[in-house]
Parts: sequence; structure tokens; C-alpha cells
Amino acid sequence: MTLEIGTILPTSTPDPARPILGDVRAAARLAEQIGLDSVWSTDHLVAGAPILDSTVVLATAAAVTDRVRIGYGVLLLALRPVAWAAKQIAALQYVSGDRLILGVGTGNPAHGDTGWRAAGAPFAERGRRTDEALRVLPDLVAGRPAVLPNGTEVTLAPGATMPPVLIAGDGERARRRAAAYAEGWIALGLEPPQVAAAAAELATLAEEYGRPPLEVTIVAPPLATDPGRAAEQLAAYAEAGAARVILAPSGSEWQVGYEFAAKIKARL
Repeated sequence: MTLEIGTILPTSTPDPARPILGDVRAAARLAEQIGLDSVWSTDHLVAGAPILDSTVVLATAAAVTDRVRIGYGVLLLALRPVAWAAKQIAALQYVSGDRLILGVGTGNPAHGDTGWRAAGAPFAERGRRTDEALRVLPDLVAGRPAVLPNGTEVTLAPGATMPPVLIAGDGERARRRAAAYAEGWIALGLEPPQVAAAAAELATLAEEYGRPPLEVTIVAPPLATDPGRAAEQLAAYAEAGAARVILAPSGSEWQVGYEFAAKIKARL
């Protein structure tokens, strides 16, 4: 059984009273040393708690590691001009040696629209803008001529390998977006039966678009505190069709969460 296990870097937390702003370099190094497969950064301009910039975080993680994958979990693509986002994505691919995984989301309404208004991006149009960006992103990242949504023709250089795209969201529109534009789908906290149902639906949708089945990634699956029991639970996720889980350490002792993830991985 192959199930990739990643972890979120210490860049923020949902609880503003206990912000997890740890040493990104130490966290990335530890994740690689103990055998985890990937490290991830959340992405917001303004959230409910202090949060670091995701691109800077991933560049830092890439600079101090050699093997572990680095991932946006997830990038709010519509919050940025797509050409700027493509430039950063291509640069990350280059400096990391093609280790980037590009999770893309449209933003959780729970965080409100302050960050969007601050960036001059229309919150209500984020779904449409995400689709428009995803259409041109592969050409922009690869350094091929592209026509932006506003009609501007541009070629970015240097080009880079387009990273695999994972689309976030548990709604029908998000799953259709994943089937149309992505290699994978990413969702928060689902149980194995829900994963199996979603994987079957995604396979059907992907077939409609003439594309192969999608890889499924689950963030923060509910797990037991005992590593042996947690490994059994993750085995059920793999059986249900998940290819990857991303664990989210809680509290300021993120190292404990990383070591717990490594113990689970060793038992799979």
C-alpha cells in the first residue's frame, strides 16, 4: 500500500490566541529527515490569525531540503494577477528542482472578503477568475505564448515544468473544476466512505472531459492519538482511494505532530 503523508508547515493557525509561527527552515528539514513526503503552506492575505506569505514559505522550504515535495495548500489563484502567480510558480519549480505541487482554491467565505478587497480582487467573481487563470496557467508557467483574460499577449521566461494541480473544495463546482483542469482533488477532513464516493464521482467527471482519474488528497483527516490505530485509519483512506493525506499539527509544539506523522508512516 502506498499512501503519501505530508504535513503543514508552521505558518499560522485557525486560533488567533495560539498562532503557530515556527521555524520554517527547521520544520522543512525535520520533515525530510524523518521521511515525510511533502510539506505545505496555507495561503491568505488576511486571515483570522497571523499568517506568513505562502510563496516565501515554500521557497524557504525548498532552499533547505533536497527530496521532500513542497505544496501550496492551497493557493488563492484569483487573489493575484495570473501572470504574477505563474511567475512565482515557475520560479518555485526552478529553485526546488521540480518538487512543487500546486493546490488551488477559491477561498473560504469564513475568512471574509477583507483580503480580497485589499488586493483589489472581486470576491464574488473568484470562481470565474480561478477558471480563467487555470486555462492560461500551463502556457504561462511553461514559457509559451499566452493570451491573458484581459486580452494581453505575453510570454514569460524562463519557463518551467508545469506542476501537478490539485483543486480544493467539496462542492460540485470544485469537483468539476478539478476534472477539467487538474491532476488531483483536495478536500478537508473527509471520512473514508466520503472519499470513496467522491473518488467515484471524480472518475466519472474526468471521463466526461476526456481526462484520466484524479488523485485524491485529504487534509487533516480525523485520526486517533495512538500511532498504531491511526495507521489503521490511514490504511482505510488508502483503500477508499486516497493517494495522499496532509496532517495538520496543532498547538505550538509542531515538532510533536511531525514525529507523530512519521510514526504513522512507519507502520503503513
